[in-house]
Amino acid sequence: MRILFLEYHPMWIHGLPNGFRDLGHEVKISGKLTKHQMGRMIASFKPDLIITLGWTLQHKPHRRPWIRQYVGKSQVPHVFWATEDPTHFETFSHRYVKAVKPDFVFTICRANVNKYESLGFPSAHMDFGYHAKVHRKSKPYKKFRSEIAVVANGYSHILKKYPKHYRIQSLQTLIRPLVQDKVRIDFWGRQWDKMKPILGASVPKSHIHGYLDYPEARKVYNSAKIVIGPQNQLTQVTQRTYEILGSGGFLLTSDTPEIRRLFEPGKHLVVSQSAKETKRLVTYYLNHPTERENIREAGYRAVSQHSYKSRAAYMLRVLHERGILINESMRSYHLGSRNKNLD
Repeated sequence: MRILFLEYHPMWIHGLPNGFRDLGHEVKISGKLTKHQMGRMIASFKPDLIITLGWTLQHKPHRRPWIRQYVGKSQVPHVFWATEDPTHFETFSHRYVKAVKPDFVFTICRANVNKYESLGFPSAHMDFGYHAKVHRKSKPYKKFRSEIAVVANGYSHILKKYPKHYRIQSLQTLIRPLVQDKVRIDFWGRQWDKMKPILGASVPKSHIHGYLDYPEARKVYNSAKIVIGPQNQLTQVTQRTYEILGSGGFLLTSDTPEIRRLFEPGKHLVVSQSAKETKRLVTYYLNHPTERENIREAGYRAVSQHSYKSRAAYMLRVLHERGILINESMRSYHLGSRNKNLD
């Protein structure tokens, strides 16, 4: 198959597209799009499937009519992977699908499947994953060596809008007690200098290293003794959960039902339910390198089933089962029916 991704952001072009390549499909990344470029690209590449995903500049409101016009006109099945659910369902995902009208929606939030179905969009759950070409195990890098590391943005401005968001609880369980005790954590990401209201103390400037290009993150995961990975929801896990483990990192994260469903705490990673427990775990595993390395290795093995190759295969299987991807003999009938419902 020929699969076209209408995207260019590093966070998205290095994951799922590589999974489809691993399956032997021809993949094209659009890059930044203009209105007329989109039509020319579809006409020249002749994709069998078009995928949009995430929430980036490619999804700006002025681009949505272009996608609706040119993708709809192409009669090529269009899938949207909603990776910002459930936090931004109302403010982004809902508005986006209503504007572009994809043929199918995958969402990282199980509870949102029924929401999309009620809006008239066939839907299924599909979680994040990782790709070994980007997130892989290697020897530590001197530049990125640390005792404890965090690779994430603070999102201080967003958390002000969502004061009950689970990410706040996760940060206050995993990071706040260490910052308050002046335990050094090396931060890569934006807005950590604005996180005092949540962390209870300011992060020293010398501990903040700023934004790190997406493919570089694995070097921190390879090189830190402990990587702290906050969670955003009780019912799903962050993309970095898979990426840290796939890079051979030792992960300390929140104790959630979904983490326990996917991995075994104390064997594949370690989890904390309280500030006191976080401090105990950090002290213990910094002083027990053999146990730490055993967990690191076990986590690396356990995460292998969550590759983007597996996710791509699952996506195609669901699309075939739901009649979105069909054999050539049925294609003209399907497209004719689809055109009647475009407007």
